[in-house]
Amino acid sequence: MQETLFRWLASSAGDYTLVEHPAVHTIDEALIHVPAMPGLMVKNLFVRDEKGRRHFLVIVPFDKRIDLAALGRLLLASKLSMASPERLLQHLGITPGSVSLFALIHDGAQAVELVLDEAVWGADSVQAHPLRNTATVALSHAGLARFLAYTGHVPRIVTVPAANA
Repeated sequence: MQETLFRWLASSAGDYTLVEHPAVHTIDEALIHVPAMPGLMVKNLFVRDEKGRRHFLVIVPFDKRIDLAALGRLLLASKLSMASPERLLQHLGITPGSVSLFALIHDGAQAVELVLDEAVWGADSVQAHPLRNTATVALSHAGLARFLAYTGHVPRIVTVPAANA
């Protein structure tokens, strides 16, 4: 699927920037190893409801701490928790450390609900791993909208509740 993503980027994304870097698994590692580039750096969480019936890809600015209990109430979902690596692989076709909006390319069944913090949706461009954590793509807002149309995912744009510091 990575080939499919890169073909889509070349043909439909419009202006984007791609940088290669050492593997990063956390925001702290990304801050060290990802070269300066345009776009909002984001944090991606793959969570599920208590019964495992609903799955969410939640994307917020990299420095935002999320109140999962409040987010669950906002989404009218039962208690939210981090989904297992097995669920991540099953639903988004990737492993921990590579989670990004581009993984929605694997969700043809549209079983994953996309939740974007309003700051992410409002950004001129956002950064995302292209299905591997050894590269980062900066994609314009227009490119993001085209990608979501391509995958058929309609984002739920909300103010994701922040956890108390």
